[in-house]
This record gives sequence, C-alpha cells and structure tokens, in this order.
Amino acid sequence: MKYCRFIWEDAVRYGEVADRDGEPWIQRVLAPWPEDPWAKAWPGAFTPLALKSAMLLAPAVPSKIVCIGRNYREHAAELGNEVPKEPLLFLKAPSAVIAPGEPIRIPALSHRVDFEGELAIVVARRATKIDAAEDVRPYIRGYTIVNDVTARDLQKSDGQWSRAKGFDTFCPMGPLVTDEIDPEAGLTVTTRLNGEVRQRGTTRDLIFSIAMLLRHISAAMTLLPGDVIPTGTPAGVGPMKAGDEVEVSVEGIGTLRNPVED
Repeated sequence: MKYCRFIWEDAVRYGEVADRDGEPWIQRVLAPWPEDPWAKAWPGAFTPLALKSAMLLAPAVPSKIVCIGRNYREHAAELGNEVPKEPLLFLKAPSAVIAPGEPIRIPALSHRVDFEGELAIVVARRATKIDAAEDVRPYIRGYTIVNDVTARDLQKSDGQWSRAKGFDTFCPMGPLVTDEIDPEAGLTVTTRLNGEVRQRGTTRDLIFSIAMLLRHISAAMTLLPGDVIPTGTPAGVGPMKAGDEVEVSVEGIGTLRNPVED
C-alpha cells in the first residue's frame, strides 16, 4: 500500500494512494496511525483527489530520526572520509521535519547548507534488539524520501553533527510512504538542484543493508512506530542558496520538492 498524510476538511488525515492513468491519486481516507496525535479518521464519503492537488504533510510523525552517515562509498570519498566499519549513526531533531513544498530556510549561522537526498525507512512496530535470525520485514511500515539538509561548515567546526543536521526545516520528508518497493533490488535515488541532476545513485550500492541497519540500531535504542531511518546519501552533495529548488526522487515513491529561502 501507498499512503500520504494530508489536510482535508480542516483536519490531518491519512489517505491511500493509487495510480490513475500514471498519476497518483488519494483514493480513500485511512484510519490514522496511533503515534499521530493530530490525525483524525473520516467516516463519511470521500471524493478521490489528485495527490498533486492535496495539501500534503510529512507522512510520518517520528519520535526520533536515526540517520546513517557515509553509507555509500563514493559519498564517503567525496568528503575525504574513510568507509565506516559499521553503521555510523546520528540523530536528527524531529522538529526539523517539514512537508513537501515547505521552504528549507538557510540559517544565518551557516555559510554552506547542503542537500542530501536519501531513501528512508518508516518503522512499523516497536523494535528492540532484533535477532540476527529474525526477519526484519515486519518492522518496516514502508519507505519514504528524506532530504538530510546539512550545515556543512558547522558539521566540520562542531566536531559532532547535532546542530549541523538539526536546524528547523532541515528534514524535508515525503511525499508518501510505500511498502511496494524493494531497496535490495536497486532503487535509483536522484537529487536535482534547479532541474539539474546533482546526485544519482542506487540502493544496490548501500554499504550496510536495510536489515543490518535495523538490527544495528535496535541493538542500541528502541525503535518506535513512526520512527524514520534515512539510509544514507549518494555522492554529489552540494550547497543550496535562497531562490533554489531541490527535488529528491526515489524510484517507486515519487519526488520530494522544496524551495530554499533565507
């Protein structure tokens, strides 16, 4: 199933998404996920709505965003870093999440803010210390797109990444969540800046697999329903400035678009 989170009849709703003549449409309103305190069900009739016409929200409400650093070899190399021997974890503030179409705001404290397009996991159920022999698929609600926006200069000067990754608006997410794709089969991740391709990679090149990431993270911290795990970014990251537009596309999900403002 594919679903989105959107505003309809003055309330937050979840909607099942299906293709119509090659375009995604919201077909019906779904019951909200329990972790979302703002969403409401809709017992009445619903007229299908084109996804592009909907007021979309970020499709997940995470208690935490557990990111993976340097999970593509070429990206590690472009920043002059060694490939990690085990997944490199860092946290991104949930308050950084914004919806498709909302502006990424460049903070006055930074002189270089980069885009980082990524495939992200949305957690389905509570996960603690997932066993090596256990199937991880029941823990995956689906996948979405995240732009792991980064104040690159502050990342380098701070020595740790919380501030550089955690500014308000630094986690665009969406446009939907789907369980109809298989990252192991290879999904193309593409980032465009003002229409020009800057990043293009495939999830076949992930250093650490989806299963390994879930086991590694849950060995350290309990994952909760709705938590989001961006899986790393391909090579080609670069700076943005006010007036730009960033588009991150993942095969089988769609495109996450956000303008950039001061």
